[in-house]
Amino acid sequence: MAAGFAQWGNDLYTGRRSYDIVGRRRIWFTISAVLVVLSALLLVKPGLNPGIEFSGGSQFVVSNVDTDDEQLAIDTVQSVAPGESPQVTAIGSSSLRIQTATLSNAEVEEVKDALMTAFDVTEDDIGSSFIGPSWGKDISKKAITGIIVFLIFVTIVMTIYFRNWRMAVAGLVALFHDLLVTVGVYAAIGWEVTPATVIGFLTILGYSIYDTVVVFDKVRENTADTLDQTRFTYAEKANLAINQTLVRSINTSVVALLPVAGILFVGAFILGAGTLRDIALALFVGMLIGTFSSVFLATPLEVSLREREAAIKDHTARVLAGRRAGGADDATVHAGSVNAAGQLRPGSHQGVAAQPKKRKPTR
Repeated sequence: MAAGFAQWGNDLYTGRRSYDIVGRRRIWFTISAVLVVLSALLLVKPGLNPGIEFSGGSQFVVSNVDTDDEQLAIDTVQSVAPGESPQVTAIGSSSLRIQTATLSNAEVEEVKDALMTAFDVTEDDIGSSFIGPSWGKDISKKAITGIIVFLIFVTIVMTIYFRNWRMAVAGLVALFHDLLVTVGVYAAIGWEVTPATVIGFLTILGYSIYDTVVVFDKVRENTADTLDQTRFTYAEKANLAINQTLVRSINTSVVALLPVAGILFVGAFILGAGTLRDIALALFVGMLIGTFSSVFLATPLEVSLREREAAIKDHTARVLAGRRAGGADDATVHAGSVNAAGQLRPGSHQGVAAQPKKRKPTR
């Protein structure tokens, strides 16, 4: 199986096998648009569930109890504060975390006494803390500022590195796509958004842009001489770059997702570590959708932007006109059209008519 996968990757790199990813970009754009619209709707309803670090409030942690007694914890809090709707979360196998709106000092003491009686535990088994709303707003502001600063720096660096603002725009659109879809999944599941979640969001942005830059670097290499030849269009050369980096993207994603999946399913669901769950879900969803966007969204979008340029548009028209004159179809990359170094071979496309050999003059 490994040998077959390696041969498949080698065929993609050398051009013996090719998938027309750029040519089918309308399909990928439609899929991305649907995901973004669904995520936006989920952000409206039911919306995100901000943790106590962002919304402020009181928190109680009851240890050495049965984690199945969540309803008992809710009823106990409501017996002291009838208007409250506490959020109860199991932590590990023997602790419950109870979060409420801001309570007065007297109400906090009453809730602690009620919890001790309800769960038959001592005062040492109950911890309480308070987070003010101003601190939560400050944390929210810093989280948004961090994401905005990150995106600004990414745009500047990509524009300078690639000397092409279109790649920066395409990469930025892919980043927004990944972030919005990941946040939409959080809204759909209803898990709390904590500082660990925000850290996960920033991490997936870095992973997504890394994978996109690798693909763009190959696109730049393949398309450097596009206007100097008339055998391949810009889209075809960019599509070859995607195929040549496809195996690398898959391998990188699988290697990255395996430990994250272990943290998510073992650490969160089996061990019950809440902080691990928050960051692991963001990483898992973000890495998965980031791989999709770097292959199927970023480069096809960059090609669409480049094809609006007059020079690229005229060049594409000349190439396609030459093929029609030669009576060939519009296949993207013919088998054997690249050399061992991954460069397109001159005259290898089946759309180029063979030139008749010159006969030696007879005496």
